[in-house]
Amino acid sequence: MRRITIWLLSTVTALVLLFSYRTSTMGVGGGTSAVAVDRGGTTPGSGDTPTGTDPGSGVPGGDTGEGGNTGDSGGGSYDGSVAQTRWGPVQVRITVAGGRITDVTALQVPDGNFRDQQINDYAVPILRQAALTAQSARIDTVSGATVTSDGYRESLQAAIDAAHLK
Repeated sequence: MRRITIWLLSTVTALVLLFSYRTSTMGVGGGTSAVAVDRGGTTPGSGDTPTGTDPGSGVPGGDTGEGGNTGDSGGGSYDGSVAQTRWGPVQVRITVAGGRITDVTALQVPDGNFRDQQINDYAVPILRQAALTAQSARIDTVSGATVTSDGYRESLQAAIDAAHLK
């Protein structure tokens, strides 16, 4: 009877310790991410007009550049749709000039914990450079950031579609 009691208490103690252990991915993360993430939805100096919406129609993903562009895109900024991934939302904004993508900015990336921030600090600049080089959403997945890469491509393609680029 004494052995059973000791065994039961040891097992319960081990289970309590096991389930109360917090891994590094469960923590708050502290520190800040080097990835520029725009949470406000407005561009500084643009008043209250959300970036990525056509001021006349309020349709997300519209042209926010000067003048109304139809057909092939001459210029402006276009927001991609928010890609809901397993680790959080991913959204990008492209800037177009002369029918070419001149800049890609990550508006949202998963940042729920410190590991997400580390992954995205590494992956987002690589994805940005790949998109600028390819001038399309046909870019390689960054090793170790598969989920973010998939969401980035999805949002990038939506932004390219909104800009009416090939």
